[in-house]
Amino acid sequence: MAKRPVAPESDAEPDSVPNTPASKRARTQDPSAEPSQRGSKRSQPKGKGKVRKQDEDDIDLAGSDDAEVPEVKDEEDEEEVRKFEEEQEEAIRASLEAKSKTVGGVAEMGIIESIQMFEFMCHKYLTFTFGPQVNFIIGGKSAVLSAITVALGGKANSTGRGSGLKSFIREGQPAAEVIITLKNQGEEAYKPQIYGKSIVISRRFTKEGSSSYRIMSKDNKLVSTKREELANICDHMNIQVDNPMNVLTQGVLITILCRQFLSASAPADKYKFFLKGTQLQQLSDEYDTILENVTLTTKVIHSKRDAIEDLRQAFKDAKDRFEEASKAREQKVKVDELKKELAWSHVNAKEDEMRRKLEEVAKLERRLPRVQENVDAAEAQIQVANEKVALHEQELQDLGDIDELHAQKTVLTDQMRGNKTKIQEYKSREKELDTSFKEIHARIAQLDHNIDEEKKKLEKNTQAETEQRNLKLADTQAQLIKADKELEDIKAQKIAKNDEMTAARVRGQEAERMRDDARKTIQECEGQAAAAVTEKKNSLAAFGRNIKGVLEQIKAMKWFGNVPVGPFGMFVNVKDPQKWAGVLRVQLGGAMTSFAITDPRDRPALKKLLDQSGNQGAQIIISEYDIFDYSGGEPGPNVMTVLRAIEVADPYVLRILINQQRIERTLLAETRLEADNLLSRFQGGGQAWSADLYNVRQFGDGGGNSQMLTKLGASDFRQNLFTGRNAEAQAMHWQNQIREANERHEQAITTLDQCRRAHQTANAALQALTTQERQTHQRASNLRIEMNRIQSEINDDLPAAIAALQSAREEAEAEKEDVKAKFATVEKTKSDLDAEQNKLLTELKRVRDLVADYEEKKGSIRTKIEDAVTDRMNAQNSKAHYSKKLDEEKKKVDEASAAAALLQEEYESWSEKAERYCARVETKRKAEEVQRNLDSVQAALKEREKKHGATVEEMTIQVNKAQADLHTAESDLADVTALNKSLKSSLVLRLQKWHEFRRHIALRCKVVFQYHLANRGYYGKVLFDHGAGTLQLKVQTDDQAGTQTRDKDPRSLSGGEKSFSTICLLLSLWEAIGCPIRCLDEFDVFMDAVNRRISMKTMIDTANSSDGKQYVLITPQDMTSVAASPTVRIHRMLDPERGQRTLPFGAA
Repeated sequence: MAKRPVAPESDAEPDSVPNTPASKRARTQDPSAEPSQRGSKRSQPKGKGKVRKQDEDDIDLAGSDDAEVPEVKDEEDEEEVRKFEEEQEEAIRASLEAKSKTVGGVAEMGIIESIQMFEFMCHKYLTFTFGPQVNFIIGGKSAVLSAITVALGGKANSTGRGSGLKSFIREGQPAAEVIITLKNQGEEAYKPQIYGKSIVISRRFTKEGSSSYRIMSKDNKLVSTKREELANICDHMNIQVDNPMNVLTQGVLITILCRQFLSASAPADKYKFFLKGTQLQQLSDEYDTILENVTLTTKVIHSKRDAIEDLRQAFKDAKDRFEEASKAREQKVKVDELKKELAWSHVNAKEDEMRRKLEEVAKLERRLPRVQENVDAAEAQIQVANEKVALHEQELQDLGDIDELHAQKTVLTDQMRGNKTKIQEYKSREKELDTSFKEIHARIAQLDHNIDEEKKKLEKNTQAETEQRNLKLADTQAQLIKADKELEDIKAQKIAKNDEMTAARVRGQEAERMRDDARKTIQECEGQAAAAVTEKKNSLAAFGRNIKGVLEQIKAMKWFGNVPVGPFGMFVNVKDPQKWAGVLRVQLGGAMTSFAITDPRDRPALKKLLDQSGNQGAQIIISEYDIFDYSGGEPGPNVMTVLRAIEVADPYVLRILINQQRIERTLLAETRLEADNLLSRFQGGGQAWSADLYNVRQFGDGGGNSQMLTKLGASDFRQNLFTGRNAEAQAMHWQNQIREANERHEQAITTLDQCRRAHQTANAALQALTTQERQTHQRASNLRIEMNRIQSEINDDLPAAIAALQSAREEAEAEKEDVKAKFATVEKTKSDLDAEQNKLLTELKRVRDLVADYEEKKGSIRTKIEDAVTDRMNAQNSKAHYSKKLDEEKKKVDEASAAAALLQEEYESWSEKAERYCARVETKRKAEEVQRNLDSVQAALKEREKKHGATVEEMTIQVNKAQADLHTAESDLADVTALNKSLKSSLVLRLQKWHEFRRHIALRCKVVFQYHLANRGYYGKVLFDHGAGTLQLKVQTDDQAGTQTRDKDPRSLSGGEKSFSTICLLLSLWEAIGCPIRCLDEFDVFMDAVNRRISMKTMIDTANSSDGKQYVLITPQDMTSVAASPTVRIHRMLDPERGQRTLPFGAA
């Protein structure tokens, strides 16, 4: 690339420009002509100090690859520069004037809303909430700028306050954290649907050197922890945290700008600072990289050109050798003809093979309709069976339940029992009233007799008789008291004897029930013991009659399908017989005698065999041998199912039980309540069996029912299933049961005899007490009559005694009538109870008839359902059998069709290849015969080819390969050359644009610098020399305007003047930066009051007129001269706590 010649700009002073290195732009000529200008390694661009040779760098950017490169110069024509500045300077000044009169808009994104520091530097906790435009921080909080740099991912050493993150951690603390909140609004917001109106960035670092990011939304919801996301956010918002022009810390500002930048720094250093701050340096470095790659590609192109000449020579040599061997072609013509015939003879053979395979496919396809008919017939049978099952299930559902009838039966039974007790009580009351009636009647007769006697003795009464009557009265009263006491004792004894009789009767009834149960158990256990003895001799006895012989005949017979499998009980054992055997005997016991077949045609033969052996009740199941995966239908592993409670040795039997009994999804529980609770945990309903013999169902719609299972009798053959014991132990078990039953029987008989004797003894004692009670009652009545008679005789010897007797008779008559009325009432009540009892008995009979009718209908429907289910299962098995057979036939057809298709494809492929090789050759010779003829001709040809060292085919291949290699290399070289030429042209255009950018930025910097100096009454210039890569400042103060003829060098300026000039330069450079944040620390450290006031006003005015920019300005001095406003926010902070103490000078 051609070098840019130097042409000073309009404001340059060549006599004052020292020798400095050229700018870090991509060079196009050898830079070794200025070796003295690269004095120090520090001033060189990184990695760009290599000396390029002229013959390597001179590449064509517009024409051919070897043409001279046109120059893109850094030097500019003075007249052109002057004209450009005249055209643009007034426009820039006008825009500055217009801008100063307007208020800039607030940025919608990319500015800092707040920052928080925890254990950062010397601050335990520090926070700021920034305004959107101008922010002054009073108190020298330089840590703020360091925190901003660290939080936004900047390097620690760029802050000038530490060499690493660990140096920012507060003394004595293990970690520090900085949290910064960025505004994220407007149309250009970064991922607003994720972050919202603010982005919160947290960076935490520890003493151990670890550092982590947390990037959160406005609601503090974590979005990312990756540094790449932070880089994307900064790129999107144009935040350049490491750009020295964006965040000017205290060290950078004072050390570089105030103390050295304006005075001691070289013009080349200022120029570098200008390029880096405006990001022109970054573009320059990238263009240098592009130029290096273009140069490297040019070298590769030159080397490729040399290789093409070698390829051309190789092609020429191969072509010469091929022409020398052309004389052998005549003999090869014969070989070609034979090869053509051989190719078509192979095609003819393949055609014959294809025709035979197609005939086989047609034959197999003719068999499919017959098998399909069988499948359709089985499907129709399944449909009919499904309809029957649905119909009968609906009938069963419509039948409802009889829980209400059972409840009604219980109520009626209880009422009849209560009425029976009342009737017995009323009968006893009748007997008592009858006895009382007889006693009263006898008393009345006695009174009549006494009245007659009294009438006869009226005139015989004397004084002596009166005394005798008194003595007799006292004796009669004593006897009456004794008789009444005897009656009370007798009544108490009668109640006790009645209780004894009732207790004896109840115990006797219970003993009779126990005796009958024991007799029944003995009979059943004797049968089971006999069966166990038989099972000891024959282990298959529990599954039917003569099962051993049946199995032997099954093995000997011929079957259409697999050999029948059964009985199922041979393969099934219960893991925990003590717990689950009872309910499984009831529910699965019937299936243990079943047999299974795979072909429906085997059913008649097996049915006949079982009937002849006396096993008519054994079920025959038709099921295809399908060892399917059933794990999908099982519940969780912590739920007990029938499948998990048993062990099935045969996988075929296991699958049948799964299909027939749903054992993989039927649950087991110890009680009905536990089963109900277990099913309620499963959606969609289900079924469970409980160990206390209940079948519990729950439906998907929320309903359900539970049905008590019928307990097996001791004589039921299923009692010998799932015992977990061998035949000998089973026989011993039943003998023990018989012995225990005999003991219970003897004990029951003994108890019954004792109860009978006790009842007879109590009854005899009761009869004796009743007689004694009647006699005592009669005696007491007579004594009472006698006492009344004597008393009457004593009181009045006149007919008044007769009147007393008559009065007693009237009382007895009244008592007699009362007893008759009570008897009538008791008799009527008993009659009513008898009538009610008859009604209850009639109603109970009716309820029992309804229950029996319901059970009969339910049993009939269940039988129909079982028959329909059996028919459906048989039809399903038939369908599965024929479907499998159909699949097999289809598979055969598919395999044959695939083979035919493959042969046809091979035939067509061979025909196509043969046609590409040559036109069709009609031949009837076989391929073997043609091959023998070809081999003989080729042998003769090889003898001739030995003279040339290679075959004609090999030489043809060599020529074609050499030609193809040459063509490929030439094409690749042309493509790479065109690409490299395009890259060169693009680089030239980009360099031109870069120069335009630099020219505009430099001019604007000059004008803005002069504009800001004018606010103080100063005059200054920024002198750029882009060819030499230098930047110089000239400033003339107001007191020099009349005395100085030349501009003042910055080294002669005062501290305040330097600081003010620095601020003006910064403001001019900031105009060229797109970052929305400007940070400046202790900018007024060397300013006097006047320069500080003017600088402050200048910065505030500039900030107010800037559009979408935020300024953070830190000063240790007072800000009383600046008033807060909507655009200016002032933060006054206390000094940080650094743990200083007062030195004890006073004590000395």
